[in-house]
Amino acid sequence: MTKNNHQFFPIASPTTMSKIPQSNCQTDNTSLQAPLAVFYALFFLFGLSGNLLALWVFLRVHPKKNSVRIFLINLALADLLLVICLPFRVVYHSNNDRWVLPPLLCRIVGIIFYMNMYISIVLLGFISVDRYLKFQRLSCRRVFLHSRWSVLLCGVIWAVAFVCGICLIVLNAEQGQSQQCFQYKTLHDLKWKAYFNFTIVGMFWLIYIALMISYVKIGMKLLTTSKKKPDFPNAAKYNKTAWKSFFVLILFTICFVPYHSVRIFYIMSQIAKDTPCERISVLDKTNEVVLLLSAFNSCLDPVMYFLLCSSIRKVILKIICNSFCQQNGKGLISSIDTPQELPNANAIVPMTNAQDVTLSKTTDKVVL
Repeated sequence: MTKNNHQFFPIASPTTMSKIPQSNCQTDNTSLQAPLAVFYALFFLFGLSGNLLALWVFLRVHPKKNSVRIFLINLALADLLLVICLPFRVVYHSNNDRWVLPPLLCRIVGIIFYMNMYISIVLLGFISVDRYLKFQRLSCRRVFLHSRWSVLLCGVIWAVAFVCGICLIVLNAEQGQSQQCFQYKTLHDLKWKAYFNFTIVGMFWLIYIALMISYVKIGMKLLTTSKKKPDFPNAAKYNKTAWKSFFVLILFTICFVPYHSVRIFYIMSQIAKDTPCERISVLDKTNEVVLLLSAFNSCLDPVMYFLLCSSIRKVILKIICNSFCQQNGKGLISSIDTPQELPNANAIVPMTNAQDVTLSKTTDKVVL
C-alpha cells in the first residue's frame, strides 16, 4: 500500500503537532486540492487565449517595434510559457497531490513556472522605468528607449534565466522515486538554495520599489497638472492616465506582494531546525494560496494591455467588429481606426504652453 505523504498523524492534536520533530512533519492540503485544480484550469484557459491573442496583435497586426512594445512581446511570451505549466498542476492537485510523471519532469515544470514568473516581474519593472523616462524626458532616455537596447536587454534576461534554470535542474537532482512534486521541503542540507531564493525575493522588492516610484510619480504629476489647470483641454485626459498608472501598480501589488511577503517566512522555516509543524502547515497552505494570485497575473496582463493601451484596444475592437458587425458596424469600425488615422488633438485645440504640449504628447502612451 502506498503511503500518503500529505497527511499529518491522525491522532496528533495541535499541541502534539507542535512537538513533532520537523523532519517528521507532513503537510495536509486536502482542503485546497479541488480549489487549486479549478483555479489553475481557469487560469490556463484564459491565460492561454489572452496571451496568444496579445502576441498575435503585437507581431502581426500591430508590428511597430518601439522599446515598450519589445518588452510587451517578451512579457506575453513569458506569461504564455507560465500558463503552459498550469495543466501539470491541475493534474497533480486533481490526483490528490500525487505526481505520476517522471521526477525530472516535475523539476522542469516547477523551474519553468518560477523562471517565467520572475521574467514577467523583471519586464514589468523595466516597462515602468521606460515609461517614467519617457514621461520625464530625461537625457538618458534615448539610449534606454531605443528598440535595439530593449532587444539586447530582453536577450540578457532570457539568457540569465535559462542558465539559472539549467543549474537548478542539475543541482536539485533527487534520488529515487517520489509521488510528491510541489510540496514543502526543508533545506537544512541545501542552504545555498535558500540563500538563492532570498536573493530572488530581494530582487523582487527592489523592482517593486522602482515600479512604485515610477508610477506614483507619473500619476501624481498628472493629477497635480489637472488640478492646477482644470480648464485645460486635456485636464480630464491627465486625470484618467494618472489613475491608469495607479491601476497598474495596484494589480502588481495584489498579484505579487502577498506571495513575496509570505515567501520570506516560508524560506526561513525551511532552514530553521526548530520550526513547529503547526507553523509549517500554516505557511504551506498560505504559500499555495498566494502563489495562486501570482499565477493569476498571467491572465491579468492581457486584460491590462486591452484596458490601458489604446492602440491595442482599437486594433482588437476593430477585429471584433470586422468579425461580428460587418453589416451593421461600419460606423463603429470607422470610429476606432488606428491612431495614425485620427486627427491631431493639438491641431484642433491649440495650446499656449510648450511644456503642456510636451506633456500632452506623452500622456497617451505613458502607462503602456
